[in-house]
This record gives sequence, C-alpha cells and structure tokens, in this order.
Amino acid sequence: MPSDLDTLLDMGFDKPKAVLAVKKTGGLQGALEWLESNQDKSYEEIVATSEKGGNAEDDLDAEPAPIQPGEQARSLVCNECGKKFRSQVQAEFHASKTQHVDFAESQQEIAPMTKEEKEAQIEEARLKLAEKRARMSEQDKIDKKRNEEIRRKSTKETQDLKEDLKKKEQLKEAAAKRKEKQDEIDAKARIKAKIAADKEERRLKAEKEKAEREGRAAPRDAVAPLASTTSGPVESKPASAYTEARLRLQTTTGNLTKTFPVTTTLYEVAAAITQDTGNEVQSFAQNFPKKTFDAVDFGSSLKELGLIPSASLIVR
Repeated sequence: MPSDLDTLLDMGFDKPKAVLAVKKTGGLQGALEWLESNQDKSYEEIVATSEKGGNAEDDLDAEPAPIQPGEQARSLVCNECGKKFRSQVQAEFHASKTQHVDFAESQQEIAPMTKEEKEAQIEEARLKLAEKRARMSEQDKIDKKRNEEIRRKSTKETQDLKEDLKKKEQLKEAAAKRKEKQDEIDAKARIKAKIAADKEERRLKAEKEKAEREGRAAPRDAVAPLASTTSGPVESKPASAYTEARLRLQTTTGNLTKTFPVTTTLYEVAAAITQDTGNEVQSFAQNFPKKTFDAVDFGSSLKELGLIPSASLIVR
C-alpha cells in the first residue's frame, strides 16, 4: 500500500508542501486539511513564517509525530463535535483548526482505515480539490473579463480625448492660417492704397505746377476724383466692412438660418449643423452663382469664399 506522502503526490500536491503536511499532522486526513488551509501560500512563505515564530496554530503543529511503535492504543474524542482521533498530535491539529478545547480520553480503539475507506477518503478529497480549483478558475475568468472591460473603456476614453484634442488643434491651426492670410491681404491693401494716394498726390501736384507756370488757376475738379474715391466705398459698404454672415441652410430635416462671424470656416459651420441635426455634412451647394463647396474648401472662411453678407446653401 502506498504511503500517505505517495498518495498526496499522486493527487498532484507539490512534494515540499506534501512532506511538510505529513510531518505536521501525522496522517492523511490531517495532511489534506492542512494543505487545503495553506493552498494559497507558497512553501517559502510557510517556512519563513515558521522561522519567525509563526502564530498560535504553527506552535501547536511545531512538533508533530505519528504514534510510536509499542504505544498503547487509545483514542481521544472532541466533546464539542464528537470527532475521534487516534493520537494526541491529531487532536492538537484539530484544536488549532477549529478552536475546540474540550477533549477527553476514550477507551474505544479506532481501527485503521481499510483500503476501501482510504480510497474513498482520497477520492472525496480529490473531488473537493477539483471543485475548489474550478471555482477559482471561474473567478479568474470573471476577473479577467472585468479587467478587459475596464481596459477597453479606458482606451475608448483616451481615444475620444485624443480626437477632441486633435480637432481643437486643427481649428487652432486653421484660425492661425486665416489670420495670417487676412493680415497679408490687409497689408497688400494698405500698400496699394498708399501707392494710389501717392500717385494721386503727384498728379495733383503736377497739374498745380503746370497751372502756375501757365499763369492760370489750378482746375477746381483736381481733387474731385480723390473725393469720389474716398466716398464711394462708404456708400457701397465693401465686403471687408462686414463682420457677420447670415446663412440660410437647407438640410434634410428642414431649413436653418444661422449667423456666423465672417472668419468662421466652412468646417465650423458643418460642425454646428452636425450638432443641431445629428447628420454628418459632406459638402455644400450654392444655386446662384452655381457652385459646390467640398472638403477642400472646409478650411476657408466665409469671407474668403464670398459668402457674405448673406448666402443660401444646400447641405449635403
């Protein structure tokens, strides 16, 4: 018949822990209980705890020994649960596990387990061990699934944040480009105006000098063209004078009328429509003059596209 240690090794227990279990308990049943209670601890942790003094439970198990040959057969009974033990060591181990303290000697001798009883006990222990491992495996699956859900949620939130930051950066870059382009247009306009003013001033000066040489008065209408030039744009109010654009937008869900600053890009207009209607905007169409604005034009402002002071657009 195989020894208790061989039986434990056949059941799949690690040899160091199995040897320690048999040494501490002195029997198969106690060894199984000890291994079950210490299955979450490594052999090194158990040894380290014993070296440091351990706890009250380890003190009780510190000097386990099986019944010696020639020792008088007797048994001990736990008055609290009725369980019987063949040796003092087994009773002490039971006390350390259950905190039972009421024991008494019994004249009844406990017969050794038969081969069938021992096999039945081993099978029961094996089933309990397999059931516990299955529960732990199922819990591991649940924990793994929960951790994966947390990771996916965290990844999605991070991606959404990155997308939001990317869109803001794109809008910022578009605004900077519009400002740079507008500053360039304004600078060119100022240069042209300066050139025109200098040219007009030279013309008037030349006419005045010519009139003086000829002994006649300078023409009264010499400054008239300048006056009409300065007064004309004020009356007609050029595009540069408008600060807002009024758009009539025809969408699949109805018509919208919105007012935007003239520096607003077509991309920002599309974003506002998407927020209101929930539909993605691919392009805009204008009937008069007939024109289509697609993704290439989305980076341009309403002023640059000539959609001021007002325009009617079909949203697609």
